[in-house]
Amino acid sequence: MSTQGHDMQRGLKNRHIQMIALGGAIGTGLFYGSAETIKLAGPAITLSYLIGGLVIFFIMRMLGEMSVDEPVSGSFSHFAYKYWGEFPGFVSGWNYWFNYIVVSMAELTAVGIYINYWFPNVPHWVSALVFLVVITLANLMNVKMYGEFEFWFAIIKVVAILGMIIFGLFLIFSGINGQATGLSNLWTHGGYLPNGLGGLVLSLVPVMFSFGGIELIGITAGEAANPKKTIPQAINQVMWRILIFYVGALTVLMIIYPWNQVGLDGSPFVQIFSKMGITAAATLLNVVVLTAALSVYNSGIYSNGRMLYSLAQQGNAPKFLEKLNKNGIPVAGVLASSGMTLIAVILNYLIPGKVFMYLFAVAIIAGIINWTMIIITNLKFRKAKAAQGEADKLDFKTPLHPYTNYLCFAFLIMIVVLMTTIESMRMAVYILPVWLLILWIGFKAKKSAR
Repeated sequence: MSTQGHDMQRGLKNRHIQMIALGGAIGTGLFYGSAETIKLAGPAITLSYLIGGLVIFFIMRMLGEMSVDEPVSGSFSHFAYKYWGEFPGFVSGWNYWFNYIVVSMAELTAVGIYINYWFPNVPHWVSALVFLVVITLANLMNVKMYGEFEFWFAIIKVVAILGMIIFGLFLIFSGINGQATGLSNLWTHGGYLPNGLGGLVLSLVPVMFSFGGIELIGITAGEAANPKKTIPQAINQVMWRILIFYVGALTVLMIIYPWNQVGLDGSPFVQIFSKMGITAAATLLNVVVLTAALSVYNSGIYSNGRMLYSLAQQGNAPKFLEKLNKNGIPVAGVLASSGMTLIAVILNYLIPGKVFMYLFAVAIIAGIINWTMIIITNLKFRKAKAAQGEADKLDFKTPLHPYTNYLCFAFLIMIVVLMTTIESMRMAVYILPVWLLILWIGFKAKKSAR
């Protein structure tokens, strides 16, 4: 209950939920982070995304099972608090907030990289600051405004990727100058697995960054007009979206251009068409990747405001964050989250050019904590439902429960172990226990203050 007498509004329609789900699956991880994956896996990047996508699909089904049964704002933090305990609820909520703060910082950093394609002399921090202000203002209006922003952002991404796939297929079979590209780039530069199985397995680490934030589908349940219908639809479509937008687009890129000539100094999508001399396509794609970054930042501000609101309702955050304005917007939560992402602006000012990979690694670790919490909470949720005799009445069951829970959990442990072998990501693994200790201290401080 809001301290201002207002409630959250169910202003997100089916088309909004569908596009929010899609927006969560298509962002900087695909458009920029895929450069790192290509370096590790080569043409087998498509297989990397299939494996990672399958794991994420199962985790989303676990979240969906709970969200459809209890469509509340705050999503898995609420479920962890209710079915696991106070500390897991505290950890789940604050870690999700922290995760999306880091992801939002990475997206703001990527915005500066994309703007430099047209204006190379504009500092990254300037671009980041401008877009931070614009997106924050949009999120302070009403939830429908957020939904409309995200709807059109996602439409641009979808149309552009489909257009790129179609144009890429044209190049493969006809060629710009009448000479077809053919399929040989998939195996003539070291083979389909140029770095062997080791490269494929290592590539799963940056792949998982691409899926960070997809759990936003569950966060929208509290403001969805018909959650029992729209949430299952959105989650079930995640798999084919990954097939089309990730696997389809990257397969086309790997065919039309040698994988070993893709650099790390920009989006592979823009680089490839630019190096092929198709500047119009490169410029258009740069608009798209910029839109994608803004889309994820938009979702970050939205979800973080709601998570702080949920934490305040639980008593796990200051009460002022529970306040809603007349439009049902958690203004304090939105402004607090937006204010934290200002750190990205400062970092881009202090260490330009190095920020993205640091944030990239920390975001993966925070995402792994989120997904692990969902997996374990779902096991406890199902156990509670079984004890109440309601397990068979669930409308949206996780396939092959509980075996998929255990499989996904083992996969996430493997990702953390792999991160210790990658120099640029090792520090993030060391941050993990420190972050959990900070959360434990915060929880104990909250308990003692009662």
